[in-house]
Amino acid sequence: MSVKIEKTAQAAFALFALFALNACGNGEAQPSEGHGEAQAEEYERGPHRGRMLRDGDFAVEITIFEDGVDPEFRVYPFVNDRPIDPSAVDLEIDLGRLGGQIDEFNFSPQDDLLRGGGVVTEPHSFDVMVRAAYQGRQYEWSYDSYEGRTTIKQEQADAAGVEVETTGPATIEETVTLSGRVELQPHGRAEVGAWFPGRIVEMTKKIGETVEKGETLARVTASESLQTYQIPAPISGVVMERRANVGDVATADHALYIIADATQVHAEFYVYPRDAERLAAGQPIMVKSLSGEKSIEAKIETILPAADMMTQTIVAHVELPNEDKTWRPGQAVEGVAVVGEENVPLAVKTEALQRFRDFTVVYARVGETYEVRMLELGRRTPEWTEVLGGVDPGIEYVTKNAFLIRQDVEKSGASHDH
Repeated sequence: MSVKIEKTAQAAFALFALFALNACGNGEAQPSEGHGEAQAEEYERGPHRGRMLRDGDFAVEITIFEDGVDPEFRVYPFVNDRPIDPSAVDLEIDLGRLGGQIDEFNFSPQDDLLRGGGVVTEPHSFDVMVRAAYQGRQYEWSYDSYEGRTTIKQEQADAAGVEVETTGPATIEETVTLSGRVELQPHGRAEVGAWFPGRIVEMTKKIGETVEKGETLARVTASESLQTYQIPAPISGVVMERRANVGDVATADHALYIIADATQVHAEFYVYPRDAERLAAGQPIMVKSLSGEKSIEAKIETILPAADMMTQTIVAHVELPNEDKTWRPGQAVEGVAVVGEENVPLAVKTEALQRFRDFTVVYARVGETYEVRMLELGRRTPEWTEVLGGVDPGIEYVTKNAFLIRQDVEKSGASHDH
């Protein structure tokens, strides 16, 4: 198990243990009305499956209607459980949202109901204040209806590795993902052969041994002159192959050793025609191992002009500094090349995105309370995602370990009180 996976598992366990204590009565965070399905059924439902609010003989049924339209309030008035003319009722609803925002709704009669003016935006999570007037009498009710919300003490969130950032502008990079392989550079490989034909009298190196440039690799007695000469290493590196032994006859066209300098490597990426015109030498590129454990920021060194006859791909070269020899020749790699960038007014970290019902969300934080924000998204990169709607600038939201917040919300039971 990698260190990264271990840390994530530890954070999840820590948060689970702390929430378990709360569930046993040692903490203060408890689900509010509307969190769980069982709790959602604790209030009386009317004939339209809405929430019934009563005061004596007078009652209103509160519903949120969203079948084929944007969510809107539709309220049905009753006296002695019988529908009455909605034009005889004045109604107002205020929604107090997390962070202090108040959404006000006025109502007008339509058929047998009162229809709210305006959209009830997601999330449908708020403190509700209802005021009604009928035949000179005033009525008032209040209740909370929360979804996608949980409260976590700061020390618990810190112990679980939950981190937040603030929504705001960002630079969205347009990228192209490439597949490739680490290869030795031409000057990082040497085939060492005899200068003159003759008998090999000494071979000094074995496969896997390191050599320094100029170090003697073999001695050969020339067939014509009968003089013995030394063969030095043309480069520093590691013996990859040894193709002869003492006593063999060396010839000029037969290599005695193959030496490779693993510090002299580059990545060769295969570029498909659809991406070829978008790439150019000098563009930044992130080179990553397939496991994702190793990465390096580099630049495209050159793009070869010829295409492969069979695949129609061209090759892009990216030089890889490799003094520590972490990049191995033959290793498969992935490249993410930046082909353009644009500043956007509002974005969130891509790692912060989570799923909630049918929405992609982030979890906003206000004090020690976390709540979903349903997002309308634009362009997405591995680092940033453009936000077109659903959250305002300057809002704190969870970036690291956001899945732990989602798990706690799901554990509480996310209701949708309509």
